[in-house]
Amino acid sequence: MSNAQHWIARKGRPLQGSLVIPGDKSVSHRAVMFAALADGTSTIDGFLEGEDTRATARIFSQMGARMETPSPSRRVVHGVGIDGLQAPQGELDCGNAGTGMRLIAGVLAGQAFDSVLIGDESLSRRPMRRVTGPLAQMGARIDTQADGTPPLHVHGGQPLKGIAFASPVASAQVKSAVLLAGLYADGETSVVEPHPTRDYTERMLAAFGVEIEYSPGKARLRGGQRLRATDIVVPADFSSAAFFLVAASIIPGSELRLQQVGLNPRRTGLLHALRLMGADITEENPAEQGGEPVADLLVRHAPLKGARIPEALVPDMIDEFPALFVAAAAAEGQTVVTGAAELRVKESDRLAAMATGLRTLGVQVDETEDGATIHGGAVLGSGTIESHGDHRIAMAFAIAGQLTDGDVRINDVANVATSFPGFDSLAGGAGFGLTAA
Repeated sequence: MSNAQHWIARKGRPLQGSLVIPGDKSVSHRAVMFAALADGTSTIDGFLEGEDTRATARIFSQMGARMETPSPSRRVVHGVGIDGLQAPQGELDCGNAGTGMRLIAGVLAGQAFDSVLIGDESLSRRPMRRVTGPLAQMGARIDTQADGTPPLHVHGGQPLKGIAFASPVASAQVKSAVLLAGLYADGETSVVEPHPTRDYTERMLAAFGVEIEYSPGKARLRGGQRLRATDIVVPADFSSAAFFLVAASIIPGSELRLQQVGLNPRRTGLLHALRLMGADITEENPAEQGGEPVADLLVRHAPLKGARIPEALVPDMIDEFPALFVAAAAAEGQTVVTGAAELRVKESDRLAAMATGLRTLGVQVDETEDGATIHGGAVLGSGTIESHGDHRIAMAFAIAGQLTDGDVRINDVANVATSFPGFDSLAGGAGFGLTAA
């Protein structure tokens, strides 16, 4: 069923069991990228076998980094060194990966050769000036479409200089692109953010031997450093686990264990939001993998109450809002979200898509420019949902379908494979009612 184009979601059974969630997408992107730029051979275990991360691996293979796949979710990467990338033959296709395109743009800005980054229809609508602007301040030459969208034409041979960049947006992708270009720049590069964002890049650069200073909302490194090969274990993806955290919280009788999920403190805003709403989620067996904190998450059904979501949590849960909106619909009372305008420039306009979809199922949603008020507690009805090709919208409504007495048809779900291959089979095994349409 994983190749389905559309789903029918309907009430299943209480969610039970212990699940292994696929590897973290953000960590997988960076692991294969930094391993390719390192001196020596690195092994990556737990690599996400999704279309987005495979696209990043393929791009670095096109530029001369040899990669082996001895088994699924394992990559052996023979690095070419920070100065060893070769001019690719043809365009570099990022697929649906905004993370891939923005971070790779930072790397390509410092190369001697020209290159072109392209993406699928969804990625081709996403804003790139937030990255190309600061890279231009460093001396890069990157052409976009007139409206700042891909393709990105990166001109090689441009000498880069380090900058002190005060980012106007809280974006780990922007921060990471500037830091990666900073490795190729003369002098020191620093980034200060309006709100702290996830620090995967900083943690992993340090794991690869780069001297980098960082604290919440700040990072600094000097150019000219080399990366040393290292072995990485990728933790389970919190954004993927989020759908099961919400589903087990709102489906009566559920008790579900999610094994060794990555709990980067800049990623787990949803965990705090759900607990604020009354969720019963405990952390067990804490450990560390690849510099990242991990733990088992044990979640049991609990009656949720609406809450005002603190804006301070928003940057730490930007990918989890579709799941949160479904939790809010199931909660008693109102849930208020503000400060989330970034949702309008994700794979789809997620605020509009979630509001429209929930209204289709009978939920009152008052949409604002930067958020929404969701009036919870209504009995959900059946209907047809347009996911707009957005994997997280599709999975969120797969959860909502578990609370209806009818059928919820979810259109255009093929992109789920970009971030969570096998979601439908894993969900079905846990108790979801979910079939191909």
